[in-house]
Amino acid sequence: MSDSKEAIGIITQARMTSTRLPGKVFKEIQGKPLLAYHLDRLRMTGFMVIIATTTNSTDDCICEYAEKHRIPYFRGSESNVLSRYYGAASAFHVNPVVRVTSDCPLIDPQLIRSSIKQYLQMNDPDLYMSNGIERTFARGFDFEIFSFKALEEAFNNAREESDLEHVTPYIWKNKSGKTKFFHLRQNEDHSQLRITVDTPEDFNLIRQLIENYHAADLSFAEIESILLAHPELVKINSSIEQKKVN
Repeated sequence: MSDSKEAIGIITQARMTSTRLPGKVFKEIQGKPLLAYHLDRLRMTGFMVIIATTTNSTDDCICEYAEKHRIPYFRGSESNVLSRYYGAASAFHVNPVVRVTSDCPLIDPQLIRSSIKQYLQMNDPDLYMSNGIERTFARGFDFEIFSFKALEEAFNNAREESDLEHVTPYIWKNKSGKTKFFHLRQNEDHSQLRITVDTPEDFNLIRQLIENYHAADLSFAEIESILLAHPELVKINSSIEQKKVN
């Protein structure tokens, strides 16, 4: 990292106007909102966590929550999420950037922490590290790691709507021609499992995992093992199709 003020930061995007499950970040399980589960697990990494939300008045409540719990936040465009991420990373001098989304309440802190360590050891600003492109982990443990340099290049050059809306396609489509890839994989392919929250069915599964299996205290491997041992749980949201990124 070139600037002594720079620091590793995890930037999570959150908003209230989800199309399939509006207000999902504040839906509660055992009296605790999904956003709190998500942030608590991220903060267990030991790194700075920043919420990137929108300037919409509907997201004032997210900012109030962040202020109450002393979590840094940044407000930007709802549709141009790339500019929102760039603004957040710039405002808090984040480098490298770890990108996650708030629909992953059971995201694994140790997996992120060990991957950041590996990323830093590789010491390459053109490196893009992810466990979601060549997926072997359950959907819901997703994260990406990339340099501020790569983010800035995407911000300055991306023009297509999907590149602006989804933050990293400009990077992982290698439109700069510079990207070097490192795909994080596990030995067994559990990509068929889904523990992200985008629909009522997804929320029902997360609720059962937390209430009946104490999943908020478990690792990704332990959570995947529970699902593999209980096909009735997997069936709850097995029909849900993930939105495609073009």
